Amino acid sequence: MGHDHDHSGIGNLRFAFFLNLGFTIIEFIGGFFTNSVAIMSDALHDLGDSISLGLAWYLQNYSKKKRDDDFSYGYGRFSLLGAWINATILIIGSLFIFYEAIPRLFNPQEVGVQGMFWFAIFGIAVNGYAAFRVSKGKSLNEQVISLHLLEDVLGWVGILLGSVIMMFTDLPILDPILSILIMLFVLYNATRSMLKAMKVFLQGTPKNVDLEHVKELILALPNVEDVYHPHVWSLDGEVNVLTIHIQLKNVDMTEAQEIKSRVRDLLADLNIQHATIETELVGTKMDISDY
Repeated sequence: MGHDHDHSGIGNLRFAFFLNLGFTIIEFIGGFFTNSVAIMSDALHDLGDSISLGLAWYLQNYSKKKRDDDFSYGYGRFSLLGAWINATILIIGSLFIFYEAIPRLFNPQEVGVQGMFWFAIFGIAVNGYAAFRVSKGKSLNEQVISLHLLEDVLGWVGILLGSVIMMFTDLPILDPILSILIMLFVLYNATRSMLKAMKVFLQGTPKNVDLEHVKELILALPNVEDVYHPHVWSLDGEVNVLTIHIQLKNVDMTEAQEIKSRVRDLLADLNIQHATIETELVGTKMDISDY
């Protein structure tokens, strides 16, 4: 089942890439003929998304490689790398759009409102379908891409509303205003995605793991005297890893192995997929400094 999910996720990213790239080319042409900086800003945004989707597709596929001597934990973090690069592309693209849109606030230009209207409907349909296809992914890479596509849908909804308003009022300044609002929303969420990926890279404690709760559950087991030096991090935002030292009362090797097995079962229920458990008897606590 896991293999089928991986294959489906990669297929959805591939589909979204080609759909988004084709639409981006149409957007650039439409933005030029409608003279709409809002459409051009979304086209540039979609170009960044197309690059991101292509990169996500490649890295998501690459991340499924089995572990080897070069990467003993496997290649899962290559998917995470894709998420970080994608967020970076969006941030840079957002800043560029600000640079292009702000002058139009002081010198608004007429836009092709009818063209904006039909492009917005087309954009909502295309990006909405792509977002739906990718939304089922579980990796941080797929989540970031799904977020980007959802932002595209919201951006086109804004352009649709703006074009309807401009059909009945002479407010060309709405075009750069919409562009800036879209980019602010994108910039905010892309920054959040980048920080989330960076926390995983820096081996921060995963949000879905309560380290104190883990310690309490292990201490409640029979013959466990102490728990110390617990460390937990995530490989890629999905697979969590833990190392921990457990001090046991006077037990034999068979009992120690049984305790280890129970601890692994507890950890599996707490979103920890890989654990290294070191056991010591009372009075033999290992001195491993602050680590």
